[in-house]
Amino acid sequence: MKKIVYIFCLIFLVISCSNPSTVDPDPNSLDPEEPSQIDRLTVNLQFPHKDGLCNIGADITPTTSTVFFEWEASDIADKYKIFITNLVNGATIEDETTEDKIGILLDRATPYSWYVESERGSTIAESETWKFYNAGPGVQTYAPFSAVLNAPQMAASFIATSVTLQWTGSDVDNDIEAYDVYFGTNNNPDIFASEVINNQIDVSVSSGTTYYWKIVTKDSVGNTSDSEIFQFRTL
Repeated sequence: MKKIVYIFCLIFLVISCSNPSTVDPDPNSLDPEEPSQIDRLTVNLQFPHKDGLCNIGADITPTTSTVFFEWEASDIADKYKIFITNLVNGATIEDETTEDKIGILLDRATPYSWYVESERGSTIAESETWKFYNAGPGVQTYAPFSAVLNAPQMAASFIATSVTLQWTGSDVDNDIEAYDVYFGTNNNPDIFASEVINNQIDVSVSSGTTYYWKIVTKDSVGNTSDSEIFQFRTL
């Protein structure tokens, strides 16, 4: 009888000390709380250059060319995933490689943005996002890149009676003349201010209201580009 009780207690102890819900961490992954490891995994983009004109490629036709993307390799990455977005139609190309470069067939005379994700196990680090124009035949001037809306961030909510809208513009020709600011309570806002030469503007707001805004960038020869529409809410 004592032997049976002993065996029962031993089984109970083993079951009590086990935790079937515990999952062993991926031995290849990094600690996301350790900044130095994430910094080592994150790559720096090299080419095509930020806000630049890319006129180097292969397999060139009047409408397409193969652009070679390059970045600094991470010494701890298993592989890389690249994301390239056509800024005209919004289509995104994704591809993977274990190298620090890759060739992608793109439309010419078209603006793009791109970034690279570095992976080690289940850990992913994302690079900066750069924009560039893939040069086209006979093009003498290029439209500005769409402005990047910096603040307020998309879907932000806060208490305020006045808000500073902030954005960043860029252009491969370096000939941005001014910005038109669209702002209001309609989800397709009307123009609020035109020919703004700074990268920010103050607007008055009321509590309990959702506002929408966008920026139209204009260059010296009349080319324009529209940003995304952002929204924020005052409490």
